[in-house]
Amino acid sequence: MENGRTPAVLRLFVAISLPEEVKERVEKAQQQLLRAVPKNLVRWTKREQFHLTLKFLGNVAQTRVGELIEALRFACRGAEALRLRAERIGFFPGARVPRVLWIGVHDEKNALPEVQRIVEASVANFGEIPGLAAGPAASSPAGRQRSQEKAFTGHITLGRIQRIRRSEAESLSKAVSGIAELFFGEWTANHIELIRSELLSGGSRYTTLAEVPLLVKT
Repeated sequence: MENGRTPAVLRLFVAISLPEEVKERVEKAQQQLLRAVPKNLVRWTKREQFHLTLKFLGNVAQTRVGELIEALRFACRGAEALRLRAERIGFFPGARVPRVLWIGVHDEKNALPEVQRIVEASVANFGEIPGLAAGPAASSPAGRQRSQEKAFTGHITLGRIQRIRRSEAESLSKAVSGIAELFFGEWTANHIELIRSELLSGGSRYTTLAEVPLLVKT
């Protein structure tokens, strides 16, 4: 802090955006599920918020954003563009007690986890500002350790579930089973993005602050 004042902060994450045609197919699947499950059971992700998260940073001092962008550019200078596929619908942690409904994203070369690892390592010193964390679990040493140890699974979040009864979980699982193997599209990701998330009364608003290129082979 300077002069005893709390520094201005931005809530940031690093992600890969989706082509509009992939978003359209994801939205159609989402609408199909919405009609098949009880109303208000799932907090559905809005179309403009569909993305593939590589790393959530939380609150970062605004004065360090330029430094953060340069760190990402340096770390990704040798990383190649990714040929990604979005397919299959699943649950975190599982269908019996679902908390997150998601679509899987992967690439045939299995290079996505390595790009995620590079990104995570490059932003390690830019995370939550003490006292301004997104939540207790994220800011505690135990929470950070669990986050670091958790294996990365490329995915697009379709929706989140706060509370669910067993009968509702069974209904949701049955609805998903009918479209679980859907293919949503394939595309080349030739850059990653540093994105600001603003928590507003109508939901989160995302703004891209920088695009960091990935190498495209010719």
